[in-house]
Amino acid sequence: MAQPIKRPPVYAVKSVDHALRLATALQLGVARSTAHRLLGMLVYRDFAVQGEDLAYRAGPVLELAVHSQSQVSRLRAAALPHLARVVELVEESANLAVLVGRTVRFVASVESPQALRVGSREGMVFAAHQTTTGLLLLAEYDETEVDRLYATGASADSVDLPALREELARVREAGFAVNQDRSERGVTAVGVGVRDPVGEVVAGLSISMPSVRFDLVRLGAVLQVLRAAAQGVECDLAAAARGGEDAGRPTV
Repeated sequence: MAQPIKRPPVYAVKSVDHALRLATALQLGVARSTAHRLLGMLVYRDFAVQGEDLAYRAGPVLELAVHSQSQVSRLRAAALPHLARVVELVEESANLAVLVGRTVRFVASVESPQALRVGSREGMVFAAHQTTTGLLLLAEYDETEVDRLYATGASADSVDLPALREELARVREAGFAVNQDRSERGVTAVGVGVRDPVGEVVAGLSISMPSVRFDLVRLGAVLQVLRAAAQGVECDLAAAARGGEDAGRPTV
């Protein structure tokens, strides 16, 4: 049976049409010189990568959506009760974020009840080397992997690799990261890593607060709360992996 001839909608949106054509190009892994500038912006935002053959392919942000959505959903579901408990205890906004290439994507966020607070970061993307979670997860890489990650692309020119290596070594040794006015002016974040059932750090659990409220005297107590929350998320992830029914209970 012959298929009916498709006709464009009366009110076609050219920007959407361009986006769909770019999506097709990425899926096919072909070079599209006519869309080079648009694809270049997708590369800049890590939605695409360009191989040595000059062909464009889906980048880490899209790979996260395609290949890891179930993992991210499990992480988010496991983390939310613990994030809420963290907020209850420290009265600052709490977040869960994952590393995607050279960026960090916030996948869960619970806001502080205080009037002056850091708002929800859920869905936002930041440069990895400028965030608490980014430093925590990059610290899991060896120097060769870090060098390779920042060898090319828009991020390469803005990163001081020797300084980043030194900072990652300090984070690795300390087991936590503090980001003061780095990713956002006036915002300080403290975070620890979250490990999956096989022991790999797959996310960062952090609190964000106005820098005027950051107090080194409280750092030890805050880290204790964060580590207990991270352990709770890890236990729930392990229980979910076993098919257990005890996942989702706050343990902080």
